[in-house]
Amino acid sequence: MRSSTISSSKRSVFETGCNLTAQGEPFVWSMAGGLAIGILMIVAFLVLILWNGLVAFYPGPIRMLHLKNGRVMAGEPIRSELYRIDSQKLSQMSEEARRTVMDRGGYSRRWLYKTGNFDLYNDDYRWVDDDDIERIETPNDLVLIERREWGPFIGTIQMLNIDGEKITDPSEIARRIDHEIQHAAARFEAIRTLERDRIGDINHRMEAARLALRKVMMKPNVGAAEREAAQKRHDREMAEWKERYEVLEREVDARKAEDSRFRVVLTDVEGRQKEIAISQIVRRIPANELTTFGRLGVYAGRWWELVSAEPREANTEGGIFPAIFGTFVMTLLMVVVVAPFGVMAALYLREYARQGMLVSSVRVCVNNLAGVPSIVYGVFGLGFFAYTIGGIVDSLLYAEKLPNPTFGTGGLLWSALTLALLTVPVVIVATEEALSAVPDSLREGSLACGASRWQTIKYVVLPKAMPGILTGLILAMARGAGEVAPLMLVGVVKLAPELPIDGNFPFLHLERSFMHLAFHIFDVGFQSRNSEAGKPMVFVTTLILVGMIAVLNATAIYVRNRLKRKYMTGHF
Repeated sequence: MRSSTISSSKRSVFETGCNLTAQGEPFVWSMAGGLAIGILMIVAFLVLILWNGLVAFYPGPIRMLHLKNGRVMAGEPIRSELYRIDSQKLSQMSEEARRTVMDRGGYSRRWLYKTGNFDLYNDDYRWVDDDDIERIETPNDLVLIERREWGPFIGTIQMLNIDGEKITDPSEIARRIDHEIQHAAARFEAIRTLERDRIGDINHRMEAARLALRKVMMKPNVGAAEREAAQKRHDREMAEWKERYEVLEREVDARKAEDSRFRVVLTDVEGRQKEIAISQIVRRIPANELTTFGRLGVYAGRWWELVSAEPREANTEGGIFPAIFGTFVMTLLMVVVVAPFGVMAALYLREYARQGMLVSSVRVCVNNLAGVPSIVYGVFGLGFFAYTIGGIVDSLLYAEKLPNPTFGTGGLLWSALTLALLTVPVVIVATEEALSAVPDSLREGSLACGASRWQTIKYVVLPKAMPGILTGLILAMARGAGEVAPLMLVGVVKLAPELPIDGNFPFLHLERSFMHLAFHIFDVGFQSRNSEAGKPMVFVTTLILVGMIAVLNATAIYVRNRLKRKYMTGHF
């Protein structure tokens, strides 16, 4: 009897042990598998961005392709792919080529070449099938010329025209071209400084004088004597500024005339020529002559141009400094706005408000706001901030500029406020969680020692909850920096090389439109004339955006950890 009872007990334990569902192992495995898949997806995304972003600016060789149809082309190989040849093309091949393709299973390989010369070809990328190539060469005289307009030119330098001195000897051209490019770049920057800075400042002052006169004329109770005095003052100032403007305009014309005397004649591999000013050349890359260190030098130069210069060629080339600056300033403004309002709202809901149906309803509404599509916030920001608040500000402070809006349209300020609305639910929820994590015993001890409720919150509760509050700010900052849909309605534009900071009062111009990295990615990837031309810029801009968010988050995490150590150990 005892033996059968023991056997039955062992059998029951064995059956229970074999029931994996009862032990929970399948659910643990499922959760672990889901976590592993999520981590792999994140790692794969980062590897994709890093690889395509880091290799985008590394210069490759320039190949000259002699095709079987007798044509010649040159370009930088970008990538290759296998594709299946259809029956129609297969029937047009020679017997030998058809046999070769069939031996490969009906597949052929083709290469994408960056040919440049858009002003000559109306295209700057071409696919070339390996079976269409007769032979490939890499001559040393082929160069890639990066231009300020029309994209790169691939070919040879036929002639230099240096202020009437025509140079056609290849060795002499190679010896002098880089030196002339540097001098031409200095002339180009001098002309741009005159046009943008000095002439731009005069235009600003002339516009300010015009608005000042209009402001006086719009006042209802201004006498004729005051109007006449304002008109004379305006005429005197305008005459002075116009005189200075004409002087600078003549100087610009003289510098442009001087610059036009330094030119270069370029020739593609088929003999077509293109003559341009040397100042239109950004850099010359003799790709087939470069050593490894030379390629690294070009690579570093391109990266420096990316983070320090303005975009060109419909944002597919050049730099993205205005977008970096706009993203950084907009994110900081958003944090400055969202932090106090989000924390104050959470403090009231958790520490002061009487808990009940109304407060519960408010919490439900806050949680629901976190799930509202971002484009809805953009529509609200455009209608409320730009058209309503901005219209009121314009009518009160900038009436002389109407009907041209100042704050009554999209701008940096309205973009920051719109994203602050978008991210404030995240800050409120995170702050409430951090406040509720502070033990009530600390509050009671502080109150028992005679501190007021505000003193308790200020000196006991907030310091203890600060790491959690910063966690909410980190999440808000990461989401706000990457948003693009609402910004398309309230301030971001395709091209705004003029920064919202300059030397004119009030120095920080919150009413101006700006560039943003996320919108730059959308614009280059989906709005450019050539998706292949914009693809390298998409990856490097994505890499910069991810890096910027990582740096901002790392800074906030460092501060959070410092505060956590301080209030755990009592010192830094």
